Amino acid sequence: MVDIHDRESCGVGRRGIPAAIDTRALSEWASRASGALAKGPAPVTGIEAVQTRRANTSDWLAVAAGTLGAMMAMLDVSIVNSALPTIQGEIGASGTEGTWIATSFIVAEIVIIPLAGWLQRLLGLRNFLIISTIGFIAFSMVCGMAPNLTVMILGRIGQGITGGALIPTAMTIIATRLPRHQQPVGNSLFGATAILGPLMGPILGGWLTENMSWHYAFFLNLPVGIALLILLFAAMPYERPRFDLIGEADWLGVFGMILGLGGLTVVLEEGEREQWFESAAIVWLTVTAVAGFAMLLAGQIFARRPVIRLRLLLDRQFGAVFIMAMMIGMVIYGTSYVIPQFLSLIAHYNALQSGQIVLLSGIPMVLMMPFMPWAIRNVPIHVSVLFGLLLLTMSAYLETTLTAASTGSDFVDSQLMRGVGTICVMMFLNQAAIRSVPTSLASDAAGLYNAARNLGGSFALAGIAVVQDQRLWLHSRRMEESLSANSLNVQTYLAAQARGLGGHDAALRVMEQTIQTQALTMTFIDLFWMLIIGVACTAPLVIFLRPLPQHAAPVAAH
Repeated sequence: MVDIHDRESCGVGRRGIPAAIDTRALSEWASRASGALAKGPAPVTGIEAVQTRRANTSDWLAVAAGTLGAMMAMLDVSIVNSALPTIQGEIGASGTEGTWIATSFIVAEIVIIPLAGWLQRLLGLRNFLIISTIGFIAFSMVCGMAPNLTVMILGRIGQGITGGALIPTAMTIIATRLPRHQQPVGNSLFGATAILGPLMGPILGGWLTENMSWHYAFFLNLPVGIALLILLFAAMPYERPRFDLIGEADWLGVFGMILGLGGLTVVLEEGEREQWFESAAIVWLTVTAVAGFAMLLAGQIFARRPVIRLRLLLDRQFGAVFIMAMMIGMVIYGTSYVIPQFLSLIAHYNALQSGQIVLLSGIPMVLMMPFMPWAIRNVPIHVSVLFGLLLLTMSAYLETTLTAASTGSDFVDSQLMRGVGTICVMMFLNQAAIRSVPTSLASDAAGLYNAARNLGGSFALAGIAVVQDQRLWLHSRRMEESLSANSLNVQTYLAAQARGLGGHDAALRVMEQTIQTQALTMTFIDLFWMLIIGVACTAPLVIFLRPLPQHAAPVAAH
């Protein structure tokens, strides 16, 4: 059979409108078709699409709308990190409870991203984006006016669902509105957005917190959202909704994913405070999570198009990429949370200063981005990924030397190394994830890859809360046990402090504060050691990566 699936190569556009015809290409196609018919059935590969059309103003406005929406959503993943100590204080949340403000957003994104393709077909792309944008604005206002932790978490869940929908649609717009020869420009714009969004979040949130109020970290989405709505109405064509697709959805998988991931995350977050399975609530949440994952697996068997094609994980390369993507998610989201916390609690940095340190890792990313297409075509994937993982390990190792006297300058080298390592791993794993599956499953692979990265971030934030509680208690008790009240050195120290501070009680308070500071510093060091071990354990998976096609153009992926 002759492959004639590429209508554009035969002079027909996507919507049935005649396109500019390349006569030489058409002649070659006709010649191959004649030969194939003469020889009988044989697989013949279709020619590459030849596009002479150039994107018009409306197309670029659509790309700008998609990129702006993705930037807004990615920015809000991390915009609260630098301001988190301030937010926790004002809404009455503890340090471990505060992780929910970040985790709830990521978990909601995990659920919605695999559904984005189906929702686009169901509602039409413009309607889907407009509904998502309006919802994102509304939930941002809820977060900005939240009086307590419960309202804040509900608002962040809503932000994650509506904002997560804006991320994969950006790539859809680039793929459908730009000709193939102009898509690298759109992909570069989106790549810069994907990198700068999470990195700009902490510094922008910090600046708003220090100069205005943390509330404006959420209120900022109102003018940006209005600008996005104007672009959507101006540039995106109306598409009739297809409500007949409601019956085709993998509802078993959808609800299973919500219950499974939601239940698991709550168990990880609250298990430590609730004494794990001594709590009836934790037991029931565990049962809920197990039932949810069972429903998700059932959807793989019975649904015609599962919400997530878990069968892709059986491919050695894609399975390895999935695990490494989870680890990268832990690195990105974990460090963007831990470093501002260290600088705030130990070095007493304000939100803006913490954000500036986090942003350092974005400098090498931005500088290297223009060269990555060349690197993908010419550098072996094993070399780049191993080199990137090595840099991530070394950057975390540098942070194990932190002390209670450390400041932001102690993070400069490690953050720059982390930026180089992250882009070396991420850009190549993106390509490996898409190229490891058939073209027809590329969107499923992209959704599963992104879910892995966000899932890693969710696990990292939940794990940080657990480890921070346990190790802080352990280090505090160990130091207190080493300080005997009958020790001459301890008594001499307290006496000197009492003279300087005006009383024995004040001296004891200072000693307790010193112990807590030292214990917290050691706890953060433990977290970086865990990061080193995690990255080192995933490094051997590089052997399962297949070489990328040399001198081939990068494929679009998020």
